[in-house]
Amino acid sequence: MSRLVVRVKILPSDAETNLDEVSKMLSDTIPSGMELNSVTKEPVAFGLFSLLIDFIMDDSEGQMDKLEHFLESTHGVGQFEVVAMSRRSVQIK
Repeated sequence: MSRLVVRVKILPSDAETNLDEVSKMLSDTIPSGMELNSVTKEPVAFGLFSLLIDFIMDDSEGQMDKLEHFLESTHGVGQFEVVAMSRRSVQIK
């Protein structure tokens, strides 16, 4: 089965949210069959940052729903957006 890389941009629930803690919580509680490949912080505006995270998962039915539910239920995650998705053999820039 092929694997997917899904790049997600995550905005914090409020300005005081510690993104390092959110990142650690995501990596500690990630559902089985998924892995966190990379995490970077990006400036948004006025001292606010977002997380840009690459998740790796199987290319099977229901995986995106599982990822969305996981992100929605994680404390500190305000909004998220899938910004790119590709098979693992392709580089996302």
